[in-house]
Amino acid sequence: MFFSCTNSSEEVKDFFADKNLPMGYAENVAHVYKDSGRVSSKMETPILLDFSNRKMNPYNEFPKGILITSFKNQGNDSIGVWGDYAITYSNTSLSKIEGNVVVLNYLDGSRLETSELYWDDKSNYFFTEKRFTLAQDDGIIEGFGFESNQDLSDWIMKRVSGDGIIKEE
Repeated sequence: MFFSCTNSSEEVKDFFADKNLPMGYAENVAHVYKDSGRVSSKMETPILLDFSNRKMNPYNEFPKGILITSFKNQGNDSIGVWGDYAITYSNTSLSKIEGNVVVLNYLDGSRLETSELYWDDKSNYFFTEKRFTLAQDDGIIEGFGFESNQDLSDWIMKRVSGDGIIKEE
C-alpha cells in the first residue's frame, strides 16, 4: 500500500504559526553580510530560530546568545556586540539583546556593559534604560539609561556617576 499527502507551503507555515513553532532552526550559524562586495558585518550564534512565519511581527530569536561584528570604513571602525540572548524583529529592524551585553569599539577601546540593550539597525543607534557601565580611555561612567550611536559616540546618559573627562567640541 502507498499513501501520500500534499500540503501547500502556506498550510505548513500556518501550522507552525498556530503551534508557535519556528519555521527554521539552525545550529552554529556564522553569517557574513556583504554590501557592494565588501563584508559589512558578521554574525555568529549557537542557535538561530526563524519565526518569519509570523504575519504581524516576524522575528529571529537567538536563545543561546549572539556575537555581531560590524565593519565600517574598510574595517577601521569595527564594533563588536554580544549578549546571552537576542531577538530581532524583521519589520522594524529593532533588536533586543539581553544578559551580559557588551559593546566594544575596537578603534578607540570604548566598552559599554549592560544587562539589556536595544539596537535600531536602521539608524545604527543603541539605547537602554537599564544600569550601564561605559569605560573609555579617560574614565569609567556608570548610570541608568544610555543612548548612543553604534560606535559609542554622541551619547546621552541618565542618572550617572563616576570619574571621567568630558571633552567639548
